[in-house]
Amino acid sequence: MRLLREMGIRGAIGLLWAAALAGAVLVLAIAALVWPEALAAGGAGLPVGIVWAALAVLAAVMAGLWALTDRVILARLHDRRGLPARPEFHGGRGFEQPFHGDELDGRKLAALRYVVFDTETTGLRPSEGDEIISIAAVRCRDGAVEEADAFSRLVNPVRPIPRASIRFHGITDDMVAGEPPIGEVLPAFRAYVGDAVLVAHNADFDMTFLRLKEAGTGIEFANVVLDTLLISVFLDPLSRNHSLDSIAERLGVAVEGRHTALGDSIATARVFCKMLPRLEARGIATLGQVLQASARIRRRRGLDLKY
Repeated sequence: MRLLREMGIRGAIGLLWAAALAGAVLVLAIAALVWPEALAAGGAGLPVGIVWAALAVLAAVMAGLWALTDRVILARLHDRRGLPARPEFHGGRGFEQPFHGDELDGRKLAALRYVVFDTETTGLRPSEGDEIISIAAVRCRDGAVEEADAFSRLVNPVRPIPRASIRFHGITDDMVAGEPPIGEVLPAFRAYVGDAVLVAHNADFDMTFLRLKEAGTGIEFANVVLDTLLISVFLDPLSRNHSLDSIAERLGVAVEGRHTALGDSIATARVFCKMLPRLEARGIATLGQVLQASARIRRRRGLDLKY
């Protein structure tokens, strides 16, 4: 079973195909020994037509299995909704809020401009050499997601992409081979963000990747950061699941292109826009108020996950 898992579905089908052909050859060899006259046209033994008909049926069945396998693999490549959510990430540098953030504390949430973003990476350890391979974002204004003006870039990580991560985002080494490195992508992303409030799901993860690139690229993000995961815990404290999929399902938000930077950015933005009126209904109407609520949830959430 371990061998079949390593080979993958196509490899397993190929192995079965080879075994079937070998079996057919063995049958013919045995038939030639037992019924030598069976393989001669007009012989009195086993009709040669039956042997060739059986081989034809076998070939048709194996060809059908191969075609079905291709369809299943293609469907899995384009539909990653069944894959598990990214584990919650805590303890990074994602919540180093800017010193001038106090100036925005009194601003109404409904009056602010937001950029909701997501990254796909080579792995889950930003401090241990993992790199961004895709970054995307959309703007939110007046409770609406501006999907037509989205930002989306592939990034060359200058290192191999592990197969384990390709299973989730579908980005291969060949796809990023001709793309610019993160140092050339971040200036364009920084210009897109401007002075907007940054929003992400489990923002500590994505922001830590950006923070770790500040020294090498000179690109800093002195923006206020909000996290839809923390806001979800505040709004629905009795819910045990605060993955992006679960929140979207609770709020009736359609998720398309799951586990892609652009697809997850759009889904997170739609979720966030649904959250804004719920926050106001709970008495959270300003940026300062949602930051304070998020900080309390973050401290408690970190302790809960740790212990």
